[in-house]
Amino acid sequence: MLAGLATLMKDVVLTASHPKELMLQKHADYIASYGINKDEYESGAVRLGEQEGYGNGVPREIRQSPKCRYRRASDSLAVWAVPLSCCIHCRWRVKFLARQKLRKNREYCMTEYLRMSGIYWGLTAIELLGSLERMNKQEILDFIKMCQDECGGISASIGHDPHLLYTLSAVQILSMYDALEVVNVDRIVQYVKSLQQPDGSFCGDKWGEVDTRFSFCAVACLSLLVNNNYSSFIIILVVIVIMEYGGKLDAIDVEKAVEFVISCMNFDGGFGSRPGSESHAGLIYCCLGMLSITGHLHYVDADLLGWWLCERQLPSGGLNGRPEKLPDVCYSWWVLASLCILGRLHWIHREALVTFVLACQDSETGGFSDRPGDLPDPFHTLFGLAALSLLGDPAVKPVNPTYCMPQHVIDRLGLRPQKLSI
Repeated sequence: MLAGLATLMKDVVLTASHPKELMLQKHADYIASYGINKDEYESGAVRLGEQEGYGNGVPREIRQSPKCRYRRASDSLAVWAVPLSCCIHCRWRVKFLARQKLRKNREYCMTEYLRMSGIYWGLTAIELLGSLERMNKQEILDFIKMCQDECGGISASIGHDPHLLYTLSAVQILSMYDALEVVNVDRIVQYVKSLQQPDGSFCGDKWGEVDTRFSFCAVACLSLLVNNNYSSFIIILVVIVIMEYGGKLDAIDVEKAVEFVISCMNFDGGFGSRPGSESHAGLIYCCLGMLSITGHLHYVDADLLGWWLCERQLPSGGLNGRPEKLPDVCYSWWVLASLCILGRLHWIHREALVTFVLACQDSETGGFSDRPGDLPDPFHTLFGLAALSLLGDPAVKPVNPTYCMPQHVIDRLGLRPQKLSI
């Protein structure tokens, strides 16, 4: 009995009813529907406000708030962007939420705190499917512009505090659209620089949390800040400079940043959030990504870490993030991308993982969930598609394992993140 308990493993069971083919069109429709949900939310807010006697949908005391900004979506529709924090207790907000009959509208409101990353997940997913034109580019660019704070950082949504996570998401979106001119790049550089600590680590925002995720966000963000508006006769020189310094990476102390990340390496070859923290596949990806961008992968024991990563595969074919956890589609990305950076992608069972990822599709609505049978979301949809791309699915565009962005975008920017080989 004790021996049996020692070998107990958490996993899921795949059945014959789970999807086995990639449903490209349904996934594109699923991501595109989020833009429609947003329109229904905004127009619903305006209509309800008019019913309550608020004219254009927002009470005067809210309109006068410094965090509340006016935006004209079109000649016929004016929309007020009201952060939830401005009116969490006000009668207007409570009545609006109470009258929402569709769950998708409530979801749009309650996910405001991660809106910028949500846009990045959705845009990257739909671009990997070759349907980026279905998204409203100008509306997205306008939104990002309104989210840049005076300090240079970018927030999750209008009126929220800026954070490195959402600053990176915004820069990734702008890089995909080749539209960095929408924001003040110099202020972004200064914002990122201001968050580096004396030990080389980075805080996520002004409130001081330190995490290796933020080390990745900082270097990825700065490396993407590349100006492509050059004359053709100097393009070769520009690419050489980018390959050596990586965009705006010279604004920070790269060596100290690398030292901090290396100090978070564990005996099993993995990395945690801070020195002494448990190894975790998501944090391993962040640390490897940071070292890949800065060209310091020689510090990693690739065989030891590669073995830890490939041990994350369970009998179902899925991957977990650490021992004794259930498989999750998002780790299909964190683990696979890490193995790809290490040059050891072939150390996992490809066919078994593909079967697991495809089983996590929602055959009715489209999209991917964390595990078969759960509700889909854009986060897992992106990482399910990105994993299939790394596994060589020809229906999905190539994705870069370091940046989790379409490979053609990274090529256009002239970036060459480091990868190891056996």
